[in-house]
Amino acid sequence: MGSDHYFSASPASAENLRRIRVTLAGRDVEVTTAGGIFSPEHVDTGTAVLFANTPPAPPGGNLLDLGAGWGPISLSLALESPHATVWAVDVNERALDLVRRNAADLGLDNVNAVLPDDVPDDVTFRTIRSNPPIRVGKNELHGLLERWIPRLDERSDAWLVVQRNLGSDSLQRWLAATFDRGYSVHRAATGRGFRVLKVRRHGSPPSEPIDLP
Repeated sequence: MGSDHYFSASPASAENLRRIRVTLAGRDVEVTTAGGIFSPEHVDTGTAVLFANTPPAPPGGNLLDLGAGWGPISLSLALESPHATVWAVDVNERALDLVRRNAADLGLDNVNAVLPDDVPDDVTFRTIRSNPPIRVGKNELHGLLERWIPRLDERSDAWLVVQRNLGSDSLQRWLAATFDRGYSVHRAATGRGFRVLKVRRHGSPPSEPIDLP
């Protein structure tokens, strides 16, 4: 892959398109992947742990896959919630092209594969599901989460899977300190060396006041 990273905007390495068989949302499907993106040979372990430890996706509204890669999370959300709009966000143009190709091949017309700045400012999300790009560095990762987590709808959740030895526990502490008002953060699951972190945005006010006689 040379100097390319999966978070390169325009990978210079050979595309090397390939077809692989994977299971998404309980269905065995065939998808296209390529070089210069994250985990082109299979659904990576972290994403598999995320799938195993998250509830069913909301049936409608806007759903966000942050750091989409070739699209395992986005495609699963779209298959599971055909009436929702799935936003597959990535900085890697090759990855976005693959998400679009795979969505078309699977007959999914509810996936928008876009660069971060192409998501309209007024769009909020009923869930965020992400295997975030830890290797971009702490400052970049924190900036990414500070940008997108506040766009959760009230009473909605972000689910993040992070490898334990790549700083999942310190990230959990940072999330709890950063999103300390109107949110709650906890470890939802641990498996295969990964943590699944849940960030809940609460409603404001939490409940309606009671009118006393």
